[in-house]
Amino acid sequence: MELFNLGKVPWDRSQLIYHALGELNREALSLVSPATPYVCLGFHQNVDVEVDLEYCRSQGIPVFRREVGGGAVFLDGRQLFFQLVLRKNNPLVPLGMEAFYRKFLEPVIQVHRRLGIPAEYRPINDLAANGRKISGTGAGHIGDSAVFVGNLILDFDYDTMARVLKVPDEKFRDKVHKTIRENLSTIRAELGPKAADLPDETGLNAMLAEEFSKVLGPFTPGRMDAELEAMMRTLGRKMLPESWLHRRGKRVNGRQVKVRAGLEVLHRVHKAKGGLIRVDRTVEDGRFRDVDISGDFFVQPKDAITRLELFLEGRPAADVRSLLADFQANHDFDLPGVTIEDWLAVLE
Repeated sequence: MELFNLGKVPWDRSQLIYHALGELNREALSLVSPATPYVCLGFHQNVDVEVDLEYCRSQGIPVFRREVGGGAVFLDGRQLFFQLVLRKNNPLVPLGMEAFYRKFLEPVIQVHRRLGIPAEYRPINDLAANGRKISGTGAGHIGDSAVFVGNLILDFDYDTMARVLKVPDEKFRDKVHKTIRENLSTIRAELGPKAADLPDETGLNAMLAEEFSKVLGPFTPGRMDAELEAMMRTLGRKMLPESWLHRRGKRVNGRQVKVRAGLEVLHRVHKAKGGLIRVDRTVEDGRFRDVDISGDFFVQPKDAITRLELFLEGRPAADVRSLLADFQANHDFDLPGVTIEDWLAVLE
């Protein structure tokens, strides 16, 4: 299996190399980091919904749509990428996504532990340290290859991450920023003063290569040969134009930002007969957190909405229909023109 230990590369090559390896069905581990920042969009997302393109363009931040799923992320040189490409029929590839992630995240766990960080696997595709996400990962198929990508997060620009996302209002942006900062950690943050002894990029990539070789076997040096360069150019002509960036993704009601496995910040709007309902909420490990309801509806008494927000706090989101029925049956309030079905449109 080839090892491409490339270090810093132009931002577009940091994405095109593993796409090209996948299309060529060349098994390899690529270790790269972008020389300049960019935003990377998941394959199934709508860029006009997910990313503030006007802001990105004003700041000279490119936006790229990858062929692997997941959410929009801000990437820069403080993140070191590992990109594993395997043939789908390789016996090393286990059946089932959770088994896949569990197996190929083990080398990344061991790198963190060698640095003194108690990283552990959190299903289905997260790595956590001291209760906070510490690595972003994703997997998918490119050509006839299974592809697994992720990063070592040395440091993270929380402000820019929150800024490049398209949000309904600044209140929701603040909520996203706060949630990301509270739930995403970095290698430097976890090490504290010991970060001064952190290996450089070359040393960290050597550790990644060593740990992955324990799972994959020995590597041979990868060659940026004519075949690979030609495929990268071909894919660049396909994936760098605006037409690829703006291809239609999945339709989403409102706005939904995944922070880590089991933690999402959501914004929903619904026009009921009785008025507009707007809900910002967090769902953490299947339970409602920080539910914020607003709109132009009429309700008496006026504290009924506050009581509903408090009633939902910490309760299972999957039980929302029965929770709403319970609240309606046991609380005296009048909210004309708004039914349980209307509430489900913003709370399900």
